[in-house]
Amino acid sequence: MDNQTSVYDIMDVCLLAGKIMLQSGAETYRVEDTMMRMATALGIGQTHSYVTPTVILFSIEETGAAKTKLIRISERTTDLKKVAMVNSVSRKISSGDTGLLEAWTELKEIEAAKLTYSFMYQLAAAAVASGCFTIMFKGSWVDFLPSVAAGGGGFLCAVYFHRLVPVKFFSEFLASTIIGLLSFAFITLGLGQELDKIIIGSVMPLVPGLLITNAVRDLMAGHLVSGISKGAEAFLTAFAIGSGIAVVLSLL
Repeated sequence: MDNQTSVYDIMDVCLLAGKIMLQSGAETYRVEDTMMRMATALGIGQTHSYVTPTVILFSIEETGAAKTKLIRISERTTDLKKVAMVNSVSRKISSGDTGLLEAWTELKEIEAAKLTYSFMYQLAAAAVASGCFTIMFKGSWVDFLPSVAAGGGGFLCAVYFHRLVPVKFFSEFLASTIIGLLSFAFITLGLGQELDKIIIGSVMPLVPGLLITNAVRDLMAGHLVSGISKGAEAFLTAFAIGSGIAVVLSLL
């Protein structure tokens, strides 16, 4: 393998690692740092990376000429297990335990792996978490089961609507509306006591906690574009949730 080919191979490995991390919910500065550390460990000392929530730009300066590649990120989710696995590959490259070809093979396996829990597990976790949040916010145990039902129904609707129309704002707005309607129905039927506690607990699985955390961490790390864009996305999600509940409360 000649030098030109190896340089582009190193870029591909670094970009693949960055792509997996960014799609799995990693912070922007962590993606940039991992890519640059991997390139350095593979023998490329002069590198530059620029990462936003939707684009990864990676450049290598070798023998006086800069080589740059760009990839587009269209889908993002939360899978911190994949982030940890990519970090593990990066550490093995830095320690010399893994070569370029082995790293590429392992990263492709990580990219193709389905590590998330099944939908039924996620639905059950969202439902139980809703009830627990209601108790945490000083709701009564009478409101526990209504919160479980409303939170589970809202999560189910959010996933279903997102599959029908891949617009995050739309699915979260409709899901929060369903939560508001279910919560009001439980209160009307005498199955719950405090409407506000049921609603607050039920919408918590929809709240973009990781997105808010990453936005703050990126801003603190000096990545202003990424921090502001993630903050704007989190604000739109919160606005969609609040709007759905507001529509229900204003009409009923």
